[in-house]
Amino acid sequence: MMSSEIFVPGWLQQLLVVLLRFTLSCAAPVNLNNGTECSARGPASYILVFTGHWSPQTFPKQYPLFRPPAQWSKLMAVTHNEQYRLWQEGAPASDGMRSFAEQGLTVDLVKDAKEARKMREVGSMYRTAGIPSGIGHSSTELLLTPRSPLLSLIVKVIPSPDWFVGVDSLSLCEGGQWKQEVTFDLHPFDAGTDSGFTFSSPNFPTTPPENITMITSQKPNHPANSFFYPRLTELPPLATIWVKRQGRSSVRQQNRVSNHILPEATKPHRFSETPLDCEVSMWSSWGLCLGPCSRGGLRHRTRYILLKPANSGTPCPELEEQEECTPHNCLAYQ
Repeated sequence: MMSSEIFVPGWLQQLLVVLLRFTLSCAAPVNLNNGTECSARGPASYILVFTGHWSPQTFPKQYPLFRPPAQWSKLMAVTHNEQYRLWQEGAPASDGMRSFAEQGLTVDLVKDAKEARKMREVGSMYRTAGIPSGIGHSSTELLLTPRSPLLSLIVKVIPSPDWFVGVDSLSLCEGGQWKQEVTFDLHPFDAGTDSGFTFSSPNFPTTPPENITMITSQKPNHPANSFFYPRLTELPPLATIWVKRQGRSSVRQQNRVSNHILPEATKPHRFSETPLDCEVSMWSSWGLCLGPCSRGGLRHRTRYILLKPANSGTPCPELEEQEECTPHNCLAYQ
C-alpha cells in the first residue's frame, strides 16, 4: 500500500520559499511620493503675494473696459501632499473647478478640500479678496508643514468664459530644507468647459468637456481669440506670484500684509507694449458702374475695420477701392 505523503526535495522547498518572498515584495504598496517627501524639521510660514499685470498696453486686444472691466476673482490656495490635486494641465476639470473657472464660485472646491483634509491629503486652505482691476495685488500668509509641502492656487480671469491662472503642486520644500523665496510667472489656462473665444463670449458649454490647456499667443489658432497675438512667440505673464519665507518672530509680531500695501520686492514689473495689428473685413462686392458713356464709369467697393491697431502695430490699409468700368446703360450702344 502506497503512502499518501508526497516527498518534496530540499532544493525545491528552498525555491518555493524564494518565489513566495518575491511575490510578496511585488505586492507591497507603491510609494506615490517618488522620493519627494519633505524631511524638513517643523513647519514654515510664508507670505504669498499675487500681482496682476493685465493691462491694455500689454494685452490690448479686446481689453475689457466695462460690463465688467478687467479684474481678478478671489484667490484660492491649498497646501497639500501628492495625493491631492486642485487642478492639473492635461486633465479634465472637476465639477468644483468648472464652477470656479466659469463663475468664480469656491463652494464646491472648499467642500472637496475639506474631504481631502479628513484623509490627511490637504493641510490648509486660504482665500484672498478679489482685485477690481487688471493691475493690482492681493496677499495672505501661509503655513506649510512637512506633511503638506505643496502649494496649489487659482484665480479666475474676469470677464472670461472659463479662463484662469494658477499654480499646480508647487513644492516649497527641497529635501530637508524649506525654500526661502519663489517667484512664478502665471499664464492663462482654459478649463475646457466653455467654448467661448473672447472675454465677453456668452455661455457656450463644451460638450463633451475637454482637458485643461494653456492658452498661448497662437493657441487657440483663431483670430477671434482674445489672446491671439500671432506676432508674439509667447504671451507676456498675465500675473505673478511671489512667495517668501517669514521668520517665526516676524509672523507673530506683524499684521498680515494689507491688500493695499505692496511690499517693495513685489512691485509690478514693467513689460514692453504688445503691438496690435489692424484687422479689416473682406472686401464688399463691387457697386454699380456709374458715369457718362463718353468717359467711362467707375465702380467702388469697401471694407471696414475689425480691430484698430495699438502700440505701434501695423496700420490699417485702405478701406475703399475703385476701378474703371463701362456703365450698364452704355452697353446697348456698343
